[in-house]
Amino acid sequence: MPLLIKNADIVTSSARFPGDILVEGEKIAAVGAGISAPAGAEVLDASGLMAFPGFIDPHVHIYLPFMGTFAKDDYASGSKAALMGGTTTLIEMCCPSRTEDAAEAFQLWKGKAEGLSACDFTFHLGVTRLGPGDADTLRRLVREEGVASFKIFLAYKGAFGIDDAELYETLKLAKELGVIVTAHCENAELVLARQRELIAAGKVGPEWHEPSRPAEVEAEGCHHLMTFAKLTGAHVYVVHTSCEEAVKAVTEARRGGVHAWIETVIPYLVLDKTYAERPGFEGAKYVMSPPIRGKEQQEALWRGLADGTIHTVGTDHAPFDFATQKHMGHPDPARCVDAAFQPRNAPGNFSLIPNGIPSLEERNKLLYTHGVATGKLTPEKFVDVASTQAAKIFGLYPRKGEIAAGSDADIVLFDPKAKDTISAKTHSMATDYSGFEGWEVQGKIRHVTVRGEFAVRDGAYVGKKGHGRYLKRPCTH
Repeated sequence: MPLLIKNADIVTSSARFPGDILVEGEKIAAVGAGISAPAGAEVLDASGLMAFPGFIDPHVHIYLPFMGTFAKDDYASGSKAALMGGTTTLIEMCCPSRTEDAAEAFQLWKGKAEGLSACDFTFHLGVTRLGPGDADTLRRLVREEGVASFKIFLAYKGAFGIDDAELYETLKLAKELGVIVTAHCENAELVLARQRELIAAGKVGPEWHEPSRPAEVEAEGCHHLMTFAKLTGAHVYVVHTSCEEAVKAVTEARRGGVHAWIETVIPYLVLDKTYAERPGFEGAKYVMSPPIRGKEQQEALWRGLADGTIHTVGTDHAPFDFATQKHMGHPDPARCVDAAFQPRNAPGNFSLIPNGIPSLEERNKLLYTHGVATGKLTPEKFVDVASTQAAKIFGLYPRKGEIAAGSDADIVLFDPKAKDTISAKTHSMATDYSGFEGWEVQGKIRHVTVRGEFAVRDGAYVGKKGHGRYLKRPCTH
């Protein structure tokens, strides 16, 4: 049945105008003023509502074996959380360990989503080794599965991290294939050395996570990547950028001709390092890598978004329970637990706390509240950094990230005058806590469609398990 959305305040990355949106099947058929309803169409009056293209989260973890445990969400909870937050497409990090075959890992990750996800999805393929035969495997996955982006780690030495020889060969391969390489940029050797020094000095609580990997360590990782990108000509995308020093390292390389894009994530824009310093191990809720920085970094990141220096806002959603999984790093032996959540009677430290802040459901609410509602971002820039840029960078545009005839009918109808409150008691994510508990947000998502089908209607979830589709992507770099 066709759907006609009438009288909406339509906002794209480049324009804002009153109008109607006609949806036929999975596509937007027409956008304009005074569109007449076809026979049998449902007509939805969107007076007072803003219409956005479905949001894209370019950096999530749903299935994630990490630090001796597993992330809490699956695609049932994760896709519901995404949709309740207005995100209609997820780009998940497929992160095999160094001992896993890339093709087997890709099929494992893809199998976790197919038949379960209610929103569309695709993957950045982790390259965690590049030995004999691995390059041919990656070529085949690019050709047959429509993989258009890799993920590399210049951190987590011995688990996901690659060495410089592998980095060079991965970037050369990416340049050959037209694949963009997303990268976690920190200096792994410096992180390891600082962790050892702090722990040896008895500095083991979550408040010491940030000093173990300060801004200089992140900036050095960015500079390192930029050097290799310049030598190979590969296109690179720096994930979860947390500080002005890292942004400067990338922008200077861009001025020198390097093809590089920058992502930040919502926790860095609204939280500061004092959250990780909360007493009673509460700070463990806010441990992620790179760490949350000082409050002075927030304004630099907001400026970068407003002026286009920073291109996207993701989440790095990595959901772990506080009461059990985060306690793997508790310094009190009686409260330190293992992956099976049993006391292990051994002291923990900050380096054993599973990294991540669950934020998939809250990204767009927080970005609108602290960006648009405060005047830091225009509504158009909000759409650009939360949807359109990700679509353009990762080979999804104009299918995604746009409200235009021919685009997928992924539409978010948003009430900018309503208010809502974030709480673990009401969120759809599988974690036992919210990093933003009790925060009031401006605006409320009323309706969401994914390829023409309602997933949220009148603020209630009506998504269909398995409606989400895997998105093959062309290599555009």
